[in-house]
Amino acid sequence: MQLIEVNTPLLARTFLEVNPRLLRTDPHYIRPLDKDIEDVFDPKKNKAFRFGEAARWILFNDRQEPIGRIAAFVNKKYKNKGDGVPVGGIGFFDCINDQSAADLLFDVAKHWLLQRGMEAMDGPINFGERDRWWGLIVEGFQSPLYGMNYNPPYYQKLFEDYGFRNFYNQICFGLDPRKELTPKILDRHAQIAQDPDFRAVHLRKRNWQKYALDFMTVYNKAWAGHAGMKELRKEQVLSLFKKMMPVVEEKIVWFAYYKDEPIALFLNLPDLNQWFRHLHGKFGLWQKLKFLWIKSRWNNPRFTGIAFGIVPEHQGKGVDSYLINEAKKVIQPLNRYDTYELQWIGEFNPKMINVAEGIGDTFRTRKLITYRYLFDRTRPFHTHPIL
Repeated sequence: MQLIEVNTPLLARTFLEVNPRLLRTDPHYIRPLDKDIEDVFDPKKNKAFRFGEAARWILFNDRQEPIGRIAAFVNKKYKNKGDGVPVGGIGFFDCINDQSAADLLFDVAKHWLLQRGMEAMDGPINFGERDRWWGLIVEGFQSPLYGMNYNPPYYQKLFEDYGFRNFYNQICFGLDPRKELTPKILDRHAQIAQDPDFRAVHLRKRNWQKYALDFMTVYNKAWAGHAGMKELRKEQVLSLFKKMMPVVEEKIVWFAYYKDEPIALFLNLPDLNQWFRHLHGKFGLWQKLKFLWIKSRWNNPRFTGIAFGIVPEHQGKGVDSYLINEAKKVIQPLNRYDTYELQWIGEFNPKMINVAEGIGDTFRTRKLITYRYLFDRTRPFHTHPIL
């Protein structure tokens, strides 16, 4: 076996092809868009390069066939709690079912991180935001949501036999959006609805800039500073919403207000992978036209929760129930969706776990794990603290 660092356009292309080469026979696999992976490693497009660096390697067998890959990165902005040591990251790991091959990949990443002063590595994580390519699937091996890692079950053993330990679990929840909500939610909704100072509305694309700024207000109050989340700036959120507009469905993006101040958000999108699965990783001009044709001709019955948040001063008052039921009253009559899945929530955040479990007949659809490996094997290991 031979490890080669990615340092040419040809090797960068080979790095992309390792994933579909190893997973293409899995019936649940959906190839990520090449563009999305390339952007992670493009300093012009990934702002994480302002605060760190990344490297990639491909593992070849004796016949010069790619049989594995891995990336490693350091990021000064990566907030990592638990052990009080500088922590780097690994991600985009793929490997044949061979521990010796996996060990070679983990070793090269570890040594690269050691050379940069790191004393531990978390993985699989992203070189950037946590809403993509974060965590290893260990339960719920179904088709991945857009931007979500997908891997065979044996990857868990490769990580754990090397010595990685569970830093935290990431839980996804699903429900049938056609069903009625629980009496508890309906009762709490009714209490809030009696107060005319509360109102809930869905997004209107013609005023998307206003909703983008409302999103920023709620996000920065509810999440910034927690679990490594950074405060969003105006230009960031406007850019984010502008990119989302082509795939946004107005009636599944919701905001709650109190005396006209934004206090909660319920951001959902169609499951883009149900369309992208037909593009086989490509997104050139032809694929964009194909995407628009598929989107216009085929109803996507799946939608996914991207973010749900309430500003601290309104938490625990029933605003979650109010917003969910207001959304339900509009979404159900559309008769468009039969599957809903909420993106992962860390088990270190029991408040949000409780919100997800209290929506209705929710069930756990997937579990992912973010692992940690301490380079000093005698050092005590600590899991992520509870928020």
